[in-house]
Amino acid sequence: MRTRREAPQDGVCRNEMIRAREVRVIGAEGDQLGILPRADAIALAREAGLDLVEVAANSEPPVCRIMDYGKFKYEQQKKKADAKKKQNVIQIKEIKVRPKTDDHDYETKLRHIRRFLEDGDRCKVTVFFRGREIVHKDRGMAILERMVADLADVARQEQPPKAEGRTLQMLLVPKK
Repeated sequence: MRTRREAPQDGVCRNEMIRAREVRVIGAEGDQLGILPRADAIALAREAGLDLVEVAANSEPPVCRIMDYGKFKYEQQKKKADAKKKQNVIQIKEIKVRPKTDDHDYETKLRHIRRFLEDGDRCKVTVFFRGREIVHKDRGMAILERMVADLADVARQEQPPKAEGRTLQMLLVPKK
C-alpha cells in the first residue's frame, strides 16, 4: 500500500518532498545545471551543504534551486516585516452630533475633527436625529455644510451628506 506524502506546511517543497522524477536545477550561484533526476539533484545539494528547493512547481519539468532554505525563509520573513512597516494604515474616525448641538459643543467637535484630519485620518461626521427631530433634516444639513465650510483649509468632502434612516452622514478626508 502506497502512503501519500504530506504537503509542506509553508507551501514550499524541498529535498525529499519534491515529487517530480526529473527537475531543472539552478546552482547556488545562479548557474543552470540542466535537467537532472531528483536523487542526483538532492545529492548535489547535500554535497554543497544546502537544500534543493522547488521554486517553480508548475513548469515542465519543475525548476529547483540549490540554496540555504533557512536563510531563504528568514529573508522572506524580513521582507514581509519591512512591507508591513512601510504600509500606511488610514483609520476612519467618527464624530456624532445632533441637530440641536450648541455652539460650544460644535466648536469642540470641530477641533477634534481638525486634529483627526491633521493626523492623516479620515473622519465620518454623523448627525443623528431622535424622535420628532427627523422632520428637521434641514438643520442637520446646515450643520454639515457649516462643518465643510469651517474645515475647508484642512479637509475636502469625499462623500456628500447622505440620509440613512435616522442619520445624516458625510465623509471628510485630509487635503494633500
